[in-house]
Order: sequence, then structure tokens, then C-alpha cells
Amino acid sequence: MGRICDGSRAISAGDHVDHGGERLRYRVTGMDCASCAAKVETAVRRLAGVSDVVVSVPAETVTVVHDGTTASAAIASQIAALGYKVGRHEESSGLGRERGREGEPGHHLHSHGHEEEGPWWRSRKGLLTIGCGVALLAAYAVGLLFPSIERGAFLAALAVGLLPIAWRALTAARYGSPFTIETLMTIAATGAVIIGEVQEAAVVVLLFLVGELLEGVAAGRARASIRSLTRLVPKTAFLETDSRAEEVPAESLKVGSTILVRPGDRIPADGIILSGTGSIDEAPVTGESVPKQKTAGDKVFAGTINLDAALRVEVTAAAQDNTIARVVRLVEEAQEAKAPTERFIDRFSRYYTPGVLLVGFLVVILPPLALGASWGEWVYKGLAVLLIGCPCALVISTPAAIAAGLSAGARKGLLIKGGAVLETLGKITIAALDKTGTLTGGQPRVTDVIPFGRSERDVIALAAALETSSSHPLARAILDHAAATGAPIPPAASVTAVAGRGVAGSVGGLDLFLGSPQAAAERASLGEDGMARITTLVQAGKTVSVLLAGDRLSGVIAMRDEPRPDAREGIQALHRASVSTLMITGDNHRTAGAIGTALDIEPRAELLPEDKQRIVRELQSRGHVVAKIGDGINDAPGLAAADIGIAMGGGADVALETADAAVLHGRVLDIARMVDLSRKTMTNIHQNITMALGLKAVFLVTTIIGITGLWPAILADTGATVLVTMNALRLLNVRLEV
Repeated sequence: MGRICDGSRAISAGDHVDHGGERLRYRVTGMDCASCAAKVETAVRRLAGVSDVVVSVPAETVTVVHDGTTASAAIASQIAALGYKVGRHEESSGLGRERGREGEPGHHLHSHGHEEEGPWWRSRKGLLTIGCGVALLAAYAVGLLFPSIERGAFLAALAVGLLPIAWRALTAARYGSPFTIETLMTIAATGAVIIGEVQEAAVVVLLFLVGELLEGVAAGRARASIRSLTRLVPKTAFLETDSRAEEVPAESLKVGSTILVRPGDRIPADGIILSGTGSIDEAPVTGESVPKQKTAGDKVFAGTINLDAALRVEVTAAAQDNTIARVVRLVEEAQEAKAPTERFIDRFSRYYTPGVLLVGFLVVILPPLALGASWGEWVYKGLAVLLIGCPCALVISTPAAIAAGLSAGARKGLLIKGGAVLETLGKITIAALDKTGTLTGGQPRVTDVIPFGRSERDVIALAAALETSSSHPLARAILDHAAATGAPIPPAASVTAVAGRGVAGSVGGLDLFLGSPQAAAERASLGEDGMARITTLVQAGKTVSVLLAGDRLSGVIAMRDEPRPDAREGIQALHRASVSTLMITGDNHRTAGAIGTALDIEPRAELLPEDKQRIVRELQSRGHVVAKIGDGINDAPGLAAADIGIAMGGGADVALETADAAVLHGRVLDIARMVDLSRKTMTNIHQNITMALGLKAVFLVTTIIGITGLWPAILADTGATVLVTMNALRLLNVRLEV
């Protein structure tokens, strides 16, 4: 994921590459984090004639600007030498479709991550991880059966995983990046072997490979989820030609064309209704829980669903410019424009590892040369310094705490995608929450039943009789309420849908109509009391259905997507954690205002996906660290743009994949629990680093002045590793306070 690492520069609408030369774009698979991006950028910049390099990890692209003196094949070869698969990337006019040819030069054995499509276990990194795991298990078995060759067995198992890592470190160093995380891992494993901890070295290498594999799988799934958005748009459309409808590919539709959209079909293009009236489910685009009534002159969006009437629609945007295509581009741009957090251990190793080597070297040579001291004594002390400086404790300090924090969160239904996400969660200053499916349950429910001349039970029973065969969300709300209250549902006859108005039928010879207040008022007088009640309900942001029996008002049923039971408590918990809140929704102002008042949260309503993303950007420009919480496809751009995107459980797959974290149980309170988990994990990490470095500092001083030697130096590292691990494991039983 883009937020986990840094070092990459992103291509976005506001990031312009130097156009003073030839511009080439390559598709590079296998880049999963910023250390990948940094290695690629450093390597390509070393080529003569290259003036600019822009690496985008989320889009898997590398853009190079050069003066024409460097051949394209040479650039591809430089990237491929690092272990990535390279192909020329040409943008088409469709929804991000690509054409490319694989680069021939270079080798791919040590590529970083899940570089090929398909199951992870078939990828090169997957095969390497499995091979290392099998070798480690075999070494344990050999050690039990033949103790005399146990060390050799573990050395062989270590070599399976470490040699490719060491090769990557050497290759990166050759192309200008000598102190990468691969270098750190190689030094750590080698140091462990030197002090006799061959088993520990082999296990640490395996865990490193597993972590890299999981990161690659997550990155690949996130990319695939964005591409899957385009599946919302149907492949074909019915194009009107000479008064008849001909089925054609949806991507061939041109602006100005007229298409026929049948009941139940997804709309294949953005457009304006020419004729017809019906309900449109716009949840995929706006997130609004209740379908909207649309008629001639109204706009419709690609990917939305026409529920109950045939429509003739004039196309207003080509396939590459429709609403879904814009959402895809917004998500990609938001991910590319990230400034991801660099892994702490990689950043620190840039200075720590070479520093330790330098200190050890100086300890060996300076006293003998400058003071005439004994070479034997100071070589011994220099070796002790190198053992003290072994980064094993540091390597495990942060990952151990992160792994424990992530595990603790998972046990509580808090899915957090990586250490950088866990770290940033504790820094958020404002949470922008979607309404439908996030603060509310996502489905309308009956809130009020007002009878006129009948009992509430009769009103619900008669309404349910008309709605028995309907799958409309409002119909389901009435049927669910009838079931919950035990109202008997009598059989209805001659039930017919009145397009855009309601449903009519008869029960026991009594003619009934259930529909909107406007449609009901055209059929019968609702009276002053009835209109007053309806007005009050509508002003409360509720959807109202009116039941007529013959020509008389018999009842009013109000429905609304109600707040989750813990929504208000969850918002208050965020406020106690010093996190401000804001509700952003595609729903109408009236409904949003009513929910906002009930939950004590500022509402912003009638927003499209790009509006939500714009609000996130505005908050960030004011210095806020923004968390965006949502559950729908329409939330994907905002989730990607925010510093932290959190998906609510049960939401759309693309929201879950685009987001950095997910609340699997759908509790608003869990957002505050995530913040608390992050802050406690970061406290644990700071404790670990203090212990690891503190012990090393103490033993460094005692070694230099001659109090301790090699064995205490070994204990300084292994002891620190034990302490750090035990401290990190405390997080598994952490109690989250909100």
C-alpha cells in the first residue's frame, strides 16, 4: 500500500514532469513499497542523459525524462537488473487500459513482492518463502535425528532465504543504494550466525520473507480492487437506431447517442433522461440509501441501476469520462499523490549500520596507532563493539510491536493494513465519516406509523399486503416492520406498480394505494391534519409513504436510515481522544441535517465522490491529519486521498481494499478503539527502541573501558532482543479504552 512506505514521487494532476526532453513511461511490476521506488529512482538517475525520474508504486509505473542519448532498452535494463519486470507502458483512452511488452534484459529472481498476477504461492517471492519455510522445518527434523549436523542443516536453511536477500542488497549497492533494508537484514542474519544463533537467524529471515510476501499480496489486491470498479458499467448497451434498439458495446457509445435502459438494468453511460419515469438506485455513486425518482430532464450516472421502468437516455459522456471512470482516476491519483511513511528501521539503518561499522573499525585501529596500545586487546574490543552493534534487537523491536498490535486489533475486529497505518492512526486530528452504512445502518427502517381511522396494526398490514412481492428498499422496511410487530399480512389482488408514484391493489374488495404524498394528494384529499403530520416527518429527514383506502386517507408511514446504536457514543469517544468529526454524505440536506443533529456532528450533504475527495484535500491543506470512514464505492476516492482510509464492515469490496483499515463489526466506537490501539502501540515501540539502544549504549561504554568483553556483548544483543520481544507481546492483551 502506498501509505506504508516512502521514497517514491508520484504522478498526479499537480505533479508535472520536466518536459525538456523525451518522456518514456514504463510499467514495472514487483514494486510494493517505497524502498523499491527509491532503489529504482536512484539506479535510473545514474544513467547519462536522464534529467528526471518519477516512480509511482500504486500505479506500477516509472516515468523517465531524458535528452535522447540514453536508449530505452538501457533504461529498462537498469530497472530489470534490480529484479523487477519491465515493459513499455502506453496509455489508451479507456479506463486505464494498458498495452505493453515485457522487457527482455535483466533477471527477476530477486524481485520484491507479488509481481505476477495469480495465486501468491505461484509468485517468485511466494515460492522463495515456501522454500525457506520447508528448509527450516527440515533443519529442525535433521537436528532432532542427527544432532551432530544440526548447525549445518540450519546454515543450509538460512542460505535458502538469505542468499537471494543478500544478492538484492549487493545489486542495490552496485546501483547506488548500499544501505537498504536487505542490507540490514543480511547484516542481522550474518551477525546472528557469528554469535552462534543460527536457528534465530534462519527464523528471522523466514519472517522477513513472509512480511515482504504479505505486503506484495496486499498491494496487488488493492490494485485489482480499483480495476474492478469498471465492472459496474455493463459491457453492452441498447443503442436506438432508426426507431429500433441495437445491442452494442458500451464503450462504443458516443456523446449525443440515445440508448434504451430496461427495468433492472445498470445504466451503461452518464446521460439525461429523454423519456420515462422511474426509480434509480444511485448507491454505487452517491451512497444514498433510498432510490431516487427520475423523470425526463434528470441526470443519470453510469453504473447506477434502473429499478422499475424503461428509460430513454441521451449519452452525455464517453466511456472514458463517465462517473465510474472518474472515480477510478480519482482513486489512482489520490494513491499516487501520497507521501508514504518510510519504514523506521530502514531509515534508521542508513545511519546506524554504517555508524556501527565505522565505530568498530576506529576502536580497532586508533588506540594502537595513536597511543601504542596492544593490537590484540583492541581487536578484541572492536569485535565486541560489532557484536554490541548487531542490529538484531533493533530489527525486531518495531516489527514485534507492530505484529502484536495488528494481532490484538484483529482479535477485536479491527483490520489494519500495515505498520505505517497503525502508526498514523494515532496522529489523526479529524475524522470525516460517511452517513449511509457508516453512521447509519445502511437500510431504511419504519420510524413512525400514524393511523387515520384505523389501528397502526391495520395500516402496516395493508401496506405490507401491497409490498409483498416487491424488493424495493422501502418495501422491505415495511415488510420487516410488519414481521417485527406481528402484523398479519392479508392476500392482495390486482397489485400493480404505478411508475414513479407507488403501488395499487385491493385487499378484501377494498381498493388501496400506497405511494408518495404528492401522488396520494392527486387521488384524495389528505386534510390539514394529514398534511401537517406529513410535513413534520419530511422536515425530520424521513421518507413518507401514504396509504389510501378508496378515496380516504388511512395512514402515514415514515421511514429513515437510522443511526447505528453506538454512533453517538462513538463520536463522543473520538472527541474525548481529541479527534474532531465531520459527516460527509451524498444524501439530501434535510436527512443529513436530521442525522447530524441527532448525533451532534456537523453535516455536509449532497456530495459526489469528487466532492468528498475535495473536502479531504481541504482539511489536509489546513494541517489536519485526516481519517476518512466509509463503506461504499463512492467513498473510494476519499478513502484513498485521506491520510488514513477506514472501511466499515459489510461495505463494498473496493472500499475495503482501497482503505488502510477496516472496522469488521461495523461499530462506530471501534474507530476510537483503533486510535487508542495506535497510540499504545507507538508507546510500546518507543519503549522497545529505548531498551535496545540503551543496553547497547551501556555495554559500548563498559566494553571500551574494559569492564565487559565478548560474552557480555553477546548478551547485550540477545538480552535486548528477549526484553523487546516480551514487551511487545504485552500488546496482545491490551485493553482498549474509549
